[in-house]
Amino acid sequence: MKRFDLRHLKNDFYDKMLELMDKQIAEGETAIIMFEIGDFENVQKSADVIYEAGYTLMNSIKFNEVDWTLVVKKVKPEPRELEEAEGSSDE
Repeated sequence: MKRFDLRHLKNDFYDKMLELMDKQIAEGETAIIMFEIGDFENVQKSADVIYEAGYTLMNSIKFNEVDWTLVVKKVKPEPRELEEAEGSSDE
């Protein structure tokens, strides 16, 4: 398990996060990645970026008032379930 502090990159941490996962984390190994929340949109976007890159997001938690922590495993994620179409009902 390795820990990476990307808080100094502010909102521009996605490329570095993927580079670290690709080059410094072995298959099956876990990484802890810290980043600054800044715009709360970064939290969802980071989860999406991890999934699209083919890694498994194990946990995503608020570390303190300004920082967020991701726990990511370098294994293929389970497929996402498709959401039901809006407006459909089971009546």
